Amino acid sequence: MRDPAKPQQIIEAAVRVFARKGYFNSRVSDIAREAGIAAGTIYLYFKTKEDILITLFREKMAAFVSSLRRAIADEPDPVAKVRRLVRLHFEMLEGDPDLAEVVQVELRQGQKFFRGASSQEIAAYFALIGSVLEEGVGQGHFKSELPVKVATKMLFGAMDQMATSWVLGKRGYRLVDTAPAVADLFLQGVAARR
Repeated sequence: MRDPAKPQQIIEAAVRVFARKGYFNSRVSDIAREAGIAAGTIYLYFKTKEDILITLFREKMAAFVSSLRRAIADEPDPVAKVRRLVRLHFEMLEGDPDLAEVVQVELRQGQKFFRGASSQEIAAYFALIGSVLEEGVGQGHFKSELPVKVATKMLFGAMDQMATSWVLGKRGYRLVDTAPAVADLFLQGVAARR
């Protein structure tokens, strides 16, 4: 009989192993050892190591987007929503350095991953950012001619690059401390002229 908690146990072990050894240098047996289970047990829940990676990303990203959505829902000001979104993005990564390593470095190693396996999750995050920007346009806080799709990708790209630099720089500073500057620079670019 399958244990419903086992997939999560495997995913959490995979995050630690991928962060420590790198995705390509990790074996399913390493993940099993980290999870404290037999290697064959993993195959009851996942077909391949790539299946573990994809599931890991999908679950973590879905939970993250859901958490962000709840965190900004009660905020009526789109400018404050952007600030909160940037801060929470950085807090999430800073709070789980192993996951940050996997998301910012290890997932990037496979082009196929970003072309297909993760597109739905990234689209959900872009939709959330885009809805905040559209709200800002509608309330007159952001330029009426703002290209929302471009601005969405710019904000995500800025956060993503800051996070990648933080991970590659061996986390020598607090990522969340950069959130105000990232938000300010972005908001200055999209602000409506008054």
